Amino acid sequence: MWVFPLVAAAIAVVFATMLARSYLERRRPYQLAWAIALAMYAAASAVVAWGALNGWTSTGFEVYWIFGAVLNVPFLAGGETQLLFPRRDVTIAVWAALVALTIAVLLVMRDATYSVSALGESLPSGKEVFGDGSAAHRLPQLISIPSYVILVGGASWSAWRMRGRPELRGRFVGTLLIMLGATVIAAFGSAFAALGNLAGFSIALSVGIAVMFLGFLRASRSTSAPASQVR
Repeated sequence: MWVFPLVAAAIAVVFATMLARSYLERRRPYQLAWAIALAMYAAASAVVAWGALNGWTSTGFEVYWIFGAVLNVPFLAGGETQLLFPRRDVTIAVWAALVALTIAVLLVMRDATYSVSALGESLPSGKEVFGDGSAAHRLPQLISIPSYVILVGGASWSAWRMRGRPELRGRFVGTLLIMLGATVIAAFGSAFAALGNLAGFSIALSVGIAVMFLGFLRASRSTSAPASQVR
């Protein structure tokens, strides 16, 4: 099942590149946050493909855990927050929080211990690798879940404000697709990962990122209205 995470990694690379290019052209901070999140997603997906083919190492699992299980969702949520509230003070606060969060995660992971036997699975579980209830194991519960709530809440509010406006139908549909893709990864992907089900996780990974990418393309090309007027 290594093909599916490899496809997810390729889509995420294209997605991140488009966002980075758009940021360089327009200098909108939320695009930078999303580009970083998608680059993390690409790295994590590539590691899953490598682990499925060649076996897992502690370094590979650490990259997967930090970028795929913990940090990419906060960066997506941070971008959504900046899109909803395009003010300088909000941007400064969001980036300060993201930097502090990243440092805190790296410090926790520096002290994490790994179970070598657990790394022998086709898709190791964080619970088995780090130990149930350990600081490293609890990072997604403390960070990713609240970030997902912020991301989906912001996207839902955006979609609600765009309802019934024909000129914004493309952006409305795109926003819903992005939210759906994130939910596929967060709900189904996380559930399969916890069970160590590589096949289910790989499919959820590729489907989720593909749906998010389609949503981004649909929203980007459908209207010229500034996001700040919509959200």
